[in-house]
Amino acid sequence: MPLTDLQQQLLALDPAEKAEAIRLLTQNLSNGSRGITKTPGVCGGDACIAKTRIPVWSLINYRRLGASDATILEAFPHLTAVDLVNAWAYAEAHQSEIELAIRENDEVMQ
Repeated sequence: MPLTDLQQQLLALDPAEKAEAIRLLTQNLSNGSRGITKTPGVCGGDACIAKTRIPVWSLINYRRLGASDATILEAFPHLTAVDLVNAWAYAEAHQSEIELAIRENDEVMQ
């Protein structure tokens, strides 16, 4: 199938179908790994990008401050677009956990 045909079909999907397509592609690109780990004693046990000490909540905070995905990838050159997709999906699925981590970090910084 030509890429232009695929593009037209993807754009015709409803939001839920697009999210599922992204999930499937991300899962395939990341070899089935969600790419997010939680390790006791590492970054307070917060969810991090796998094999890094970059917490998901910090990327969400960066985004809230106006950073685009491109800006984040420039700031963290060892991250990939797949890492960001995994982070956004994790944050969406674990909103209360991420909000709590952001609040706790804000309290420590004050």
